[in-house]
Amino acid sequence: MPPPETGAVPAPVIDALAWVHVSRRRLLCVRTRGRSLYYLPGGKREPGESDEDAVARETREEVGVALRPATLAPFAVVEEAADGYPEGTKVRLSCYTAEHAGEPAPAAEIADLAWLAHADRDRCAPAVRRVLDELDGRGEID
Repeated sequence: MPPPETGAVPAPVIDALAWVHVSRRRLLCVRTRGRSLYYLPGGKREPGESDEDAVARETREEVGVALRPATLAPFAVVEEAADGYPEGTKVRLSCYTAEHAGEPAPAAEIADLAWLAHADRDRCAPAVRRVLDELDGRGEID
């Protein structure tokens, strides 16, 4: 006999992609206009787009750098509360590392960028805090 229906609706999950870039033991983070917390450069896939194509496109749009496709590598998949969405909404953030060409600079909806250390985690969205924790655990950031 199947279990009784609980009526519980699963929390919505937003699938997104991000570029993890560490330089001088700091993580590149961005803040969009109208937001107070920092995120990683990235965003959502467009229909038919691969993860690799999406993270490269979003990174180019947001910080103006070109990721080198041959160097794209999975870093981690993080699921956390989605900042700025209704309570219970989660974000599943597939993170990638990659070499790049160009200097990161704010573009499109990005108000500013910052190079953050683990001690700055409270300035970040929940998923970025988890990435900072992972980088700290690996000894890659201060």
